[in-house]
Amino acid sequence: MLNLFRKKAVDFFSDEEKQWVVAAIQSAEHRTSGEIRVYIESKCRFVNPLDRALELFSHLNMQNTAQRNAVLVYVAMKDRQLAVFGDEGIHQKVGDAFWNNAVKEMLQHFNAANYAQGIANIVTQIGEALLQHFPYDAATDKNELPDDIVFGR
Repeated sequence: MLNLFRKKAVDFFSDEEKQWVVAAIQSAEHRTSGEIRVYIESKCRFVNPLDRALELFSHLNMQNTAQRNAVLVYVAMKDRQLAVFGDEGIHQKVGDAFWNNAVKEMLQHFNAANYAQGIANIVTQIGEALLQHFPYDAATDKNELPDDIVFGR
């Protein structure tokens, strides 16, 4: 059944900015077996954006990667909230300090209204961490998750 009252996803970035972020994801994943997803929405349904990131991580089936090395970058634009959530495989390697620093760096870019640049930069840093702990192996690696940006409502 067609839902005429369903809200359309808000588009926060230009086509060029979207391509920039997707290129950062693809570049990072080309060098590692890890997976990176970016999810952007207007408002966070929870008080804590990390809780929303965890919910989306599960909804996007990111926990199903073979080495449990997927990372979600979550941003609620209008609420000005964000979180970076890494699955247990990568989290065991980098720990809380890495994720906290990632959020701090994104906030610096966001405070200067450089949203796409902040996301692309953090994706690159996540890619470097994944490369260090989960290097690419041409014989066994496959792209387990889509590389596109997911836009919620």
